[in-house]
Amino acid sequence: MSASRTRRAVVAAAALAVVSGGGLMTSVEVGAAPPVKVTSQTPPDGPIQYTVKVVSKEFGNSQETRTLRSGQTDDFTWKTVPPGGSVSVSNQCPGYADLPLDANGALLRQTRIRLAPIVANDGTATVQLSFQAQAPRGKAAVKNGGKTQTCPTFVTSNQVLRFAMPTNGTVKTVTLNDGTQISVSAKR
Repeated sequence: MSASRTRRAVVAAAALAVVSGGGLMTSVEVGAAPPVKVTSQTPPDGPIQYTVKVVSKEFGNSQETRTLRSGQTDDFTWKTVPPGGSVSVSNQCPGYADLPLDANGALLRQTRIRLAPIVANDGTATVQLSFQAQAPRGKAAVKNGGKTQTCPTFVTSNQVLRFAMPTNGTVKTVTLNDGTQISVSAKR
């Protein structure tokens, strides 16, 4: 008997057994899927929502939420208008191409945070946070190409922090050397 005829005979016998109330039992091999394991926890490398909030007298206030997995990094960048309004800057000033500018070419203050979390099996995130910020503060005479230009001066801050935090939504707040406060929360 061919394989297809054998399968048809087994299916017909099974259908007959169902119709006749189960009087005939046939053994049919079926490739079963492995059992599904249900857990109440997200795996540690699963997506986690990180909310980063910056409160700074010098660099402004900002907040944003992003979703990351363990081992990924993300850059948060904010450009805000400094107190008193944006600052005009000549395109002849040194480093002009790298300055944070608005659509009209006026200088803004800028805050950058790089967040790099690693989540352990117990749900604790070890976070490396890199903070970089600059804000215009005054102007100074600068020689560029033999000409004297009036260009903005800056106040800057650069700091790298490492800390541990839970991933249950609890907020972790750190204070930088310049007084800037950064709050980070992680929620599955």
